[in-house]
This record gives sequence, structure tokens and C-alpha cells, in this order.
Amino acid sequence: MTDSRVTVDRDGQLLLIGLNRPEKRNAADWRMLQELSLAYGELERDPGIRCGLVYAHGDHFTGGLDLADVAPRIGPRGLDIVAEGGLDPWQLSGPARTKPVVIAVQGTCLTLGIELVLASDVAVAARSTSFAQIEVGRGILPFGGATIRFPRTAGWGNAMRWILTGDAFDAAEAHRMGLVQEVTDDGAQFDRALAIARRIAAQAPLAVQATLANARLAAAGGDAAGALQPELVRLVQSEDSRIGMRAFLDRTTAEFLGR
Repeated sequence: MTDSRVTVDRDGQLLLIGLNRPEKRNAADWRMLQELSLAYGELERDPGIRCGLVYAHGDHFTGGLDLADVAPRIGPRGLDIVAEGGLDPWQLSGPARTKPVVIAVQGTCLTLGIELVLASDVAVAARSTSFAQIEVGRGILPFGGATIRFPRTAGWGNAMRWILTGDAFDAAEAHRMGLVQEVTDDGAQFDRALAIARRIAAQAPLAVQATLANARLAAAGGDAAGALQPELVRLVQSEDSRIGMRAFLDRTTAEFLGR
């Protein structure tokens, strides 16, 4: 633990990114937003990192935005949370993240916490997690991507049921709607997310990144099929492809190099 709002630790080929303001239920002030963007920038730039794992210290994932600290920084053009050298964790502006992110949530997960889940690739929730998108009760709208990704993920009616009321919902409902992919016993969410992240990191990194990019293109309404064949040709020519094929034929475990 440090006095940083966001801890960053390396675990082999993983980057562990931890929200670290537990005394405030990890409410995101300006400093946390800036540090989180820098952590995502490190995830993107470090060639030795293949996957990120986002989690939270303490009992709660996040109580949402610290409006008292952040609201005064909203200018005529909105709010720019990305520090120099950082990357937008919510992927609403700037360069696209190319590496996968697994996320583990527990306790309270409000507003931008849900939106961070929606912007990630695989989510694991503790059984007692309570979710809520409460912006309409504060006189604002969700501005971290919920209006875009929540309907796409859960379906229009499911998303509007929770976004327009601000009501809380539990992990079972989050799982039913597809916001999270697994629900664990309380306290087991981090270890399960870590296992998934390690499993992803063990795969061929070029193939993982290409798969992620193509799936995002399709989700955004683009012509993902048009990009499949060129990507296949590129990957087949990679050293990792040869390693993977050899491991398949020899019935051994592939050790990928990322090239």
C-alpha cells in the first residue's frame, strides 16, 4: 500500500492496477483519475505486459465520482481526465487500448465503476456487490460510457431500467445482463480474476490483440469481417504462430514470444 490513489504492480506479464482510496470507498477524485490514466498508459506502452488486472483495495470497488473535487474542473468542453503519458481507461477519447483488461469488483460499485467494467474485457464480481448508475439523481447523465455500452451489453430495456431510475442492482442481475462474466464468493473475486488474466497472458499476444481489435470493430458497427483475412495472414506469418502450431503437433504447452 502507498499514498498513491492508484497502485501499480507487475506480476509476470500482468500489470495489477489497484484503486487505493479505501477510506473514501475509493471515490474517484481528480488525482485518482489522473493516476488511473497513467497506469493504463503504462499497460499500453510496456512491451513485457500482456494483460491488465484492475481491482480495488478495501471493502468497496468505488463509490463513484468525488463530485466536490471533480465538478469544478468540468469546463466548456467537458472533462479531460487523461494525464500526459496516460490513456483513457473508459476509452471515450484518444488512442484505443490494444491489450486486454480483466476487472474484479466488490462491495459498492457505482457510476464510473460500472462504466469501467463496461470498458473492460472480462469482469468478475463478488456475490454481495451492489451496483448503481445514480447520475440522474444528481442532475447529470452518465458520462463515462454507460449510455453507449450499457444498452449494447445488456439490451435497451435492461439498461434503461437501471440508468433512468438510479436504482441499485446486485451481482446476480449484473451477471444476467452480461455486465459481469462470473460471480464468486465474497473475497474470491481477485484470485479468480487473476487466474483469468494469467490465462489470457499465456496466449499468443499478437493473436490476442488482433482478436480484441477485430471484436471491438464489430461491436462498434464496423466491418469486422473485412479485417479478418488480412489479420489472419499477418498472424500466420508470425513466430508465435509457428510456436503454437508446433506445440499443437507435439502436444506441449506453447511459450509465446509476442513476435
